Amino acid sequence: MSRVTVMAYGQVLARFGHALSDPTRARVLLALREAPAYPADLAGLIGVSRQVMSNHLACLRGCGLVVAVPDGRRTRYELADERLAYALGDLLGVVLAVDPGACPDAERDGCC
Repeated sequence: MSRVTVMAYGQVLARFGHALSDPTRARVLLALREAPAYPADLAGLIGVSRQVMSNHLACLRGCGLVVAVPDGRRTRYELADERLAYALGDLLGVVLAVDPGACPDAERDGCC
């Protein structure tokens, strides 16, 4: 792999890491992994204000991980690529394999 490729891929992964570095954004991604959703519904599910949700969705859009889909007068959010759902599941599986204590209820909740 060339130096340029390493630098470019490093930036891409850092952007993904930035998105996951905040628990609220990670929860949004996990919720969208299940199904597209509207901001107000995501805010209620996660327990944050609509303004906070709007800020996190803007960050996730900026990272290229979610897209806003116009739906009449509303906007629905979904993962930018269906492969992200698999990547998030794989990442959860790896984290839990390395540190099973990180999510003691994972098996019961069907986390992975």
